[in-house]
Amino acid sequence: MSFAIIGMAVAFLLPHAATAQTDEPPYFKKNELPNPVVFLPAPPDTSSTQFVYDISQYMWGKSLRNTPRGVRAREEAVDQVDDMLVHFSKAFGYSITPKTTPAIYHVMARGIATIHDGTYNAKKQYMRKRPYMRMNEPTIVPEDEEKLRTNGSYPSGHTVMGWGMALLLSEINPDAQDAIFTMGYEWGQSRVIAGFHWQSDVDAARLVASAVYARLHTDDTFLNDMRKAREEWAKIKKEKKK
Repeated sequence: MSFAIIGMAVAFLLPHAATAQTDEPPYFKKNELPNPVVFLPAPPDTSSTQFVYDISQYMWGKSLRNTPRGVRAREEAVDQVDDMLVHFSKAFGYSITPKTTPAIYHVMARGIATIHDGTYNAKKQYMRKRPYMRMNEPTIVPEDEEKLRTNGSYPSGHTVMGWGMALLLSEINPDAQDAIFTMGYEWGQSRVIAGFHWQSDVDAARLVASAVYARLHTDDTFLNDMRKAREEWAKIKKEKKK
């Protein structure tokens, strides 16, 4: 058997998850990032009052699925940086692509890849069942259900990327911070509405994103990339005013 075939077989057997797939490497290795197993509590036990709140939020999400907010939740069920930036560019106020904003795109791609890796240890440790699995009910994105069955629910990978994107973009364009953070917050709530995550998964993911975001600011390469992104945005703003 060739190495290529072996590699494909191994990849197939690994747990599937929301992935920040880009050609850009993370700024840190996984074992260099804050470990959520250490600084976060375990996901709520099914007999706890916290889980009662998770159930309540699950029912809230279901009630919105056949509304415009439910449509939005389905549209936001993407996990690739390029696809996410299509949505976040609206809040940012400018189209972010490799061609239009290469410096911004570069730091976003590497930053999100790093922030996403922050969920790895907790997902592996807890392997929490997702709402649609425990409730034995469909989500609003049925085509994603099978591939996510083997991936833990806690913390939410989609949310950690969405909140991480909001943190990074608001640093580049603080004038749009309110719109950007609103987008980032709702990105996580979309996972509750869609039926893929409990509210506690989403809340934990925001904390993980914030912790890794702080860690990023200890890296000189990231700081240099962020400086270039801010300079690029300043130049664009200046051109827009002409």
